[in-house]
Amino acid sequence: MKTKIALVIPTLDQGGAEKQLCLLAEGLLQEHFDVHVIVLTHTGPRENWLRERNIPLHFINKRGKLDPFAWWRLYRLFQSLRPDLVHTWIFAANAYGRSAAWLANVPIVVGSERSVDPWKSAWQFSIDRFLAKRAPRITTNSSGVVQFYADKGIPKEYFFLIPNAAIAAPVSDVTKEEIADRLGVPARLKWIVSIGRLWHQKGYKDLIWGAEMLRMLREDTCYLIVGEGPERNRLELYRDNIRAGSQVYLLGERTDVPEILKHADVLWNGSLYEGQSNAILEAQFGGVPVIVTDIPGNRDLVQDRETGLLFQPGDVHRLTRLTNELFRDAELRDRIIRNARRQIELEHSCEAMVQRHVELYRNWLQGK
Repeated sequence: MKTKIALVIPTLDQGGAEKQLCLLAEGLLQEHFDVHVIVLTHTGPRENWLRERNIPLHFINKRGKLDPFAWWRLYRLFQSLRPDLVHTWIFAANAYGRSAAWLANVPIVVGSERSVDPWKSAWQFSIDRFLAKRAPRITTNSSGVVQFYADKGIPKEYFFLIPNAAIAAPVSDVTKEEIADRLGVPARLKWIVSIGRLWHQKGYKDLIWGAEMLRMLREDTCYLIVGEGPERNRLELYRDNIRAGSQVYLLGERTDVPEILKHADVLWNGSLYEGQSNAILEAQFGGVPVIVTDIPGNRDLVQDRETGLLFQPGDVHRLTRLTNELFRDAELRDRIIRNARRQIELEHSCEAMVQRHVELYRNWLQGK
């Protein structure tokens, strides 16, 4: 009989955690596990990807922050499915999923923290500590996440570090002119690209100002932001107030991100805190140099001047200087691209990510 694994996540949105869970689910299926994905709140673009691979999906339809009926439905689902192991991802799924699985007598319960989370309140950290004591197995993707939660009272030995996986972009022969016409942006300019949800954590206001400052040094660049979120209106207003509308484009959610990255000249990441950025991984794997904030999650991926360039959060002057230097120094650019690609191939393959999970699951199920 196959070992049954239930992966629990709040949504199937186009986020990094959701992508990694989908890659893991497919890999576990290929390793002959009976894999089920449980969605706590609502579906999203990842649903079709999972259905195409015939991975069973279960929707709990949680409403609001506190929904005891959703918790009960999840508990009853665990009783019905009788999984050998439940692995929950992100706070809502960690809170609802671990408690319900524990009370449903699931043999092995595992949590997952995917990012540094300073937004959490004291009561949320209390829940994290309470559940960690009863299910002291937590996977994560970054040493920075481990340290953050250790500082909040969860022992480091509870954590198991598994780096995110990067996969090669689909082969595409679309030209820069074709994708530029589709996006409504100039093809003749160098493309600076950022990818991610539009919220304060990502530091987009500083990056937009950086794009405007760079224009004072050179006139051959434009800045493309791919993503959607609650900060969109504020960022558009800020862009227009500094009169940067002619070189800063907010493109919203896109399904053609690999084609955009293929023609990018550099990727910017301005995050104030991060777990392990999928956008940085994908850029490095695709041969796009990255300039990113010097924070724990990013430092796991970027060695300064070897696999990328680092700047302190908010240091827009350094960001613009580094970008200008990268465009002028072909040797630096080529070295960064070459070293980053080698690092991704060695340390961030999908096969390695899946096998690390499989090894942990089997050890835990065997009582090791």
